[in-house]
Amino acid sequence: MLFPDRYSDNPRNLMLRCGYAERLDPNTAKVSYVRRLGEGFYPRFHAYLEDHKDGFVVALHLDQKKTSLAGNQHGGEYGGEAVKNEIMRIASIIVPLRVG
Repeated sequence: MLFPDRYSDNPRNLMLRCGYAERLDPNTAKVSYVRRLGEGFYPRFHAYLEDHKDGFVVALHLDQKKTSLAGNQHGGEYGGEAVKNEIMRIASIIVPLRVG
């Protein structure tokens, strides 16, 4: 989802306000953000931030399970009601922080 405009804080801090934890992938050194849905590591929402000329993008999916190393299969859901509801929850926190 694109969050256009400027906000009262940077995208990293906005994701932290939304209850996400920063995660550094030890294999790729890419930073992403996760929010667990229970006590275990999975299921979890997993987001990447992308710069955009008009703001920033939150690329979100739901990880149901760990990626299979053998087949490199990803257990992520990129659509559906849970992902849609989470994007709406994130937007309800970020959009009011718009500047100007």
